[in-house]
Amino acid sequence: MRKHAVLLTVLFALIVTLVTVTAVFWEFYKLNKQQYINNIFTKYSVITQIYREHKQRESSEIMFEANLAVYKFRIEKDINEQKLILSRGDILKQEGFKKETVFLNKKELYFSRKVENLRATMLEYSYSIFFYIQSPHGHILIEDEELRPYRPWNILYSYTTIMAIISILFILILQRLRPLIRLRRKIAQYGDGDMNISFKTDGKDEIALIATELENTRIKINTIMESRTLFLRNVMHELKTPIAKGTIATQMLKSQKQIDRFSSIFGRLESLVGEFALIEEVTCINDKSDFKEYRLVDIIDGAIDMAMVDKDCVSVEIPGSKKVFANYRLYTTAAKNMIDNGIKYSTDKHVKVVIKNNELCFESKGECIRHPLKYYIEPFTKDNPSKNSFGLGLYLVDSILKAHDEVLAHEYDDGINRFIFA
Repeated sequence: MRKHAVLLTVLFALIVTLVTVTAVFWEFYKLNKQQYINNIFTKYSVITQIYREHKQRESSEIMFEANLAVYKFRIEKDINEQKLILSRGDILKQEGFKKETVFLNKKELYFSRKVENLRATMLEYSYSIFFYIQSPHGHILIEDEELRPYRPWNILYSYTTIMAIISILFILILQRLRPLIRLRRKIAQYGDGDMNISFKTDGKDEIALIATELENTRIKINTIMESRTLFLRNVMHELKTPIAKGTIATQMLKSQKQIDRFSSIFGRLESLVGEFALIEEVTCINDKSDFKEYRLVDIIDGAIDMAMVDKDCVSVEIPGSKKVFANYRLYTTAAKNMIDNGIKYSTDKHVKVVIKNNELCFESKGECIRHPLKYYIEPFTKDNPSKNSFGLGLYLVDSILKAHDEVLAHEYDDGINRFIFA
């Protein structure tokens, strides 16, 4: 979801817009249709007037039909057709009312009124408009040959045009977002280790400007990384030669005390160069082509051999089926450092390696560490400066675990320090 947040936001905006426009046009359609029906329904007054005069004067049917024909009205006389229209026609509007007929008495000078109960119904059937007039004297079904039912062609045309414009705008926005999607993929490839990927793109819009800046940044980062790698490798290479010469020259000293002292110094320098080389390898790891699936017990056995400690100092309680996807040499080095630390700082010189909650744990007896774990994973930090250590052990472990998408955690429980590969 988060990877397509912009696309989903645009899509949501499109849906909201379409729904809103549709709702507005639907309400406008209903209002316009009702207004049209109300306007044409007023023609019933002409029909009732002609019908009233016909009944009052008792004129002939021919005269009645002729008067109706003047206003484009036609009487539907077919009984079967009447039943069909009344049963299947859509009632558009219906109104019941009283009609007052006023006439002059010939014998006396006063007005008299006669009230008739009428009901007018307007129907739509087969693309025609019919008026059905009912009164105590009878009923009549009349077709209006001039009127036509409401058809929302203008509204439909406007609605279709607006929807087409919105859809075209959405497609144009997607076209604008395509370079951004490609750019995201290239950034992901660069993060996975493809250092030669190019961010260049055509165009002069904001996305093209961002791509250009990313390309310039990529070139600078690659240059810095190449210079850093070259510098570290040259330094380590240049340091190994004087260390080797110093180690050989140490054996020519006459005093055993001086030989032991200088051997210790050069040994520590050689160990420091080795740790620097390993750190440089971990921090510069670009891909996981060397990562494979290994049994965890094999990695722990390799770590014990690498640490060169007595196997009685390490208890291993790991199922043989437990596996890990890792770079064997780096992961083994991380486990070796944890075993070294456990033995070095425990009260009984013993480390227990177990699986708890599906996580690799290194347990040792002793006092709880004095500082939060983040203090110890910084380079060159340690509690006891007198210990034979450079303070790079946990920093190296943390770096290796990060390369394996894991983290180093710590907990203290009932006199037990527990370091966890989570």
